[in-house]
Amino acid sequence: MPTDCIAFRDTHYFSSLICDYLDKEPELQPFYNRFPNIENFKHQIEEKTMSVRVESRTILVDVLRKQYAKVDASSKTATNIEALSNSNTFTITTGHQLNLFTGPLYFLYKIISTINLTKELKDACPQNNFVPVYWMATEDHDFEEINYFNFDDKKIKWDRHSSGAVGALDMEGLDAVFEVVSEQLGHSSNANELKNLFKNAYLGSDNLADATRHIANELFKDYGLVIIDANDKDLKRLFIPFAEEELIKQTSYREVSETNAKLEAVSDNYKIQVNPREINLFYIKEGLRERIVEVDGVYSVYGTDISWSKSEVLNHLNEFPERFSPNVILRPLYQEVILPNLCYIGGGGELAYWFQLKANFEAVDIPFPILLLRNSVLIKTEKQTEKLEKLNVPDKELFLKQNDLISKKVKELSKIDIDFSSQKEHLKQQFVNLHKLAEQTDKSFLGAVEAQERKQIKGLEHLEKRLLKAQKRKLKDYTQRITELQDQLFPGHSLQERNLNFSEVYLEYGEDLIPKLIKELKPLLHKFLILEL
Repeated sequence: MPTDCIAFRDTHYFSSLICDYLDKEPELQPFYNRFPNIENFKHQIEEKTMSVRVESRTILVDVLRKQYAKVDASSKTATNIEALSNSNTFTITTGHQLNLFTGPLYFLYKIISTINLTKELKDACPQNNFVPVYWMATEDHDFEEINYFNFDDKKIKWDRHSSGAVGALDMEGLDAVFEVVSEQLGHSSNANELKNLFKNAYLGSDNLADATRHIANELFKDYGLVIIDANDKDLKRLFIPFAEEELIKQTSYREVSETNAKLEAVSDNYKIQVNPREINLFYIKEGLRERIVEVDGVYSVYGTDISWSKSEVLNHLNEFPERFSPNVILRPLYQEVILPNLCYIGGGGELAYWFQLKANFEAVDIPFPILLLRNSVLIKTEKQTEKLEKLNVPDKELFLKQNDLISKKVKELSKIDIDFSSQKEHLKQQFVNLHKLAEQTDKSFLGAVEAQERKQIKGLEHLEKRLLKAQKRKLKDYTQRITELQDQLFPGHSLQERNLNFSEVYLEYGEDLIPKLIKELKPLLHKFLILEL
């Protein structure tokens, strides 16, 4: 399996914030704890050891045992769950929404990055144990973000009414989706495996959380992956002190708002991902998930007639902690409170909002985890590689915008020089002398000279474009082949991993797909991978 890699910055698909983080720009240092390398993980272990309580580990293991009671878990996963009771065991965590049939292809890359990092850490720190964890976003409520996946340039969609936390949704309507999936997949042996996976998950489960757990477990149980649904009363009870802090002091609003201002002051290119509310908790109950607001000492659930006084809301929190759901600002804190976690692995957008949260962690005295950008991958077939080599298109050029790529290759292949840069520079130099002459004679001519300069430069650019267009016509077959290949590798002019569903790749490689990816993905490489499978 030949591999290549390029810098994330060179792909032009990742924000300047993420690229600056990978380049360890000093201005970003205040917004994270430790950069992800083996030595820093050793320090993270020391810090996290001091903050994890025995009670938290006991409750975590008890909850996971219950959640896995009806799951066909591997012995490796069962061993990892039990190991979480021990003070020398730590987690590496990634999270993902409950997308239909896993959603985009990068679902695999997130989890494989997590699994592979635990292996690297075990090699470096054999005295400790490291457990890969997939955190299911069961408390999300944006159904429109997760109710489809792409297959063969088509959107396969689950249409139904939705309200409340998506993890609790029943499987209404998924029998019809299964019929569509079956038709699209075909009848190969790999297709039959995918059909069985879909059918057993969605038609054999009571809710979306159980279905998603089934799929992730079937794909990754051999590697000891532990899947957690944190929407649990016992786990939420561990978070009560922090929920009280949020309700009474509204600490996160203050800390995150201040951090946002500091981030924006560092660079205009750093986009703020999330803005905090005064209270960053939702209230969830029987199809309801709505934010909690406070006005003049009265706490209420927005858009409903549910309300409490200060003492009443605190009593309600202690009696029913499972009804209080952290939003995007507090979910990371909840994760770090209930898990003995060292590192969060996520995509660029996720890590961007994590950079907004460190001050809030410090304010409530919880260690801030190491942040690691997940592996990103472009998968090519052997045939595609051969075609690209014949066309003389190296991997790095594939990431150019299509028009830029075609123009670049046409100029390289043309026997005439279509680059008028030197002519334009020569023309500009001539006009420098004309400017000087106008200043010495009559400055009122300066405007006319500038207008003439713009006109002639524009004329050269127009001629350059016409020649390039004519040359593209002459090389139409060549440019069409490049266009077709780039369209295959970058569907929708976006990264393959953000568009394709894993099923399209699984049809080709079957059960060998995940072992091959496990072998090749290197989470601490900090590079974008190009793999020929």
